[in-house]
Amino acid sequence: MTRIAGLPYEDDLPERAGVLVLGSGLAGCAALLAAAEAGRYAVMLEKTGSIGGSTVLSAGLSAFAGTDEQRAHGIADSTELLRRDLLDVGGHRNDVALVDLYCAHQLETYRWLRSHGVVYGEIHAASGQSVPRSHPTDTTAMLVRLLTAAGKLGARLVMETTAQRLVYEDGRVTGVDVCLHSGERRRVPADAVVLATGGFARSDELLATFAPQMEHALRAGGAGCQGDGLKMAMAIGAGIRDTPYIKGTYGIYAEPHPHEDGTGILAVYKGAIAVNGAGRRFVDESRNYKEIGDVALRQPGGTTWQVFDSAVLAQSSDDVPIYAFAERDRAGMLVHAGSVEELERKLALPSGSLQTTVKEYNRRIAEGEPDPVGREFLCGGFGRPFPLDTPPFYAQPTGTVVLATYCGVTVDTELRVLDWWGEPIGHLFAAGEVVGGFHGSGYMTGTSIGKAAIFGRLSGTHAAAVESELTW
Repeated sequence: MTRIAGLPYEDDLPERAGVLVLGSGLAGCAALLAAAEAGRYAVMLEKTGSIGGSTVLSAGLSAFAGTDEQRAHGIADSTELLRRDLLDVGGHRNDVALVDLYCAHQLETYRWLRSHGVVYGEIHAASGQSVPRSHPTDTTAMLVRLLTAAGKLGARLVMETTAQRLVYEDGRVTGVDVCLHSGERRRVPADAVVLATGGFARSDELLATFAPQMEHALRAGGAGCQGDGLKMAMAIGAGIRDTPYIKGTYGIYAEPHPHEDGTGILAVYKGAIAVNGAGRRFVDESRNYKEIGDVALRQPGGTTWQVFDSAVLAQSSDDVPIYAFAERDRAGMLVHAGSVEELERKLALPSGSLQTTVKEYNRRIAEGEPDPVGREFLCGGFGRPFPLDTPPFYAQPTGTVVLATYCGVTVDTELRVLDWWGEPIGHLFAAGEVVGGFHGSGYMTGTSIGKAAIFGRLSGTHAAAVESELTW
């Protein structure tokens, strides 16, 4: 286990906790700090030897609207536009109450994070956004700040401790049965429990059960994302939703590579085209990258290529992993050539296929003709396509990966976990990826990190308000 200086580690389990938080991603860290700020003794359990879960493997983008950074860049955004985009991207299959909860608390959560020292970089447009609202930050630094602040208020962090069962008595959760790194099993009583255990991107069993269409997708996400929280909650009757909408993420490097950090790149959102093994475009590249991933999985062989020129490469940003094209070039992850013909040969595509595809793509843009696969924008409803005609040319072999599952337990607007009949399970709360209902059938970039922060903070606050009914 690698320890980070300044974090509130505890070498042994507490005898009890006021608020017990399971999982150390952003949702868990926000919940822990919020509970500590409310004056409760808050304890976090993390099953692995490192903090962060899938949060530290993400692109680190948060979807907020109406921020100081947006105003500094002249970007006009609003809560109303954010809400409309969330519902449109989700196919109006979202739980509207959760969308409204996100929108109502997103700016105050953004300010809360900034008050704890979180710093955001240059704003970018990304999938599902009518205007640029992806706020990048160093996710590890963010979590360290939140945990450090929580520690100063008395919160504690216990590592390498796996939650195995929720203790459910008389209609309420009264604690958690856990397994220590040593193999010893213990029970931790608590006034309230917050599930912030993430999804199940690393569980072949649950993916086969809920998302057999992901059989040929690559696997990523936090090592601990095995669906523990979901299974524990279902075992005591929790409802679940959105499992039909589990999707892979387009953009990951299609072969094992030491520099693949799990996020991949989305050159398509800066002007690249996506082609299949026949050298042909197969999708509107401005679509949600989850939808692109679905279509890519149906292509023969499963491997596709993001093809672009030096004008796209020039838009690289090392601060935003999905746009770090130059970094990938330095790592040898891009194929490059002086001409489209040479690139076609290097990719072993059928003779003349890529040349014809690029030539037709450029011609239609120049002459203002409709795009045959429906592309009008670079990303969502933002930016206009431009010809790919500035050498050198580049390509990344690109696959689809299961990074997160975006489905989970049903909750109300106090983040209380609900049973199958819609009734709250006493003293049990949830936040982050383990929560279902918010995203609906699609996904807007930045809403996973955004939801983790917003719902994590709210769940910790509501859990802290639970009065003790236990006898210590």
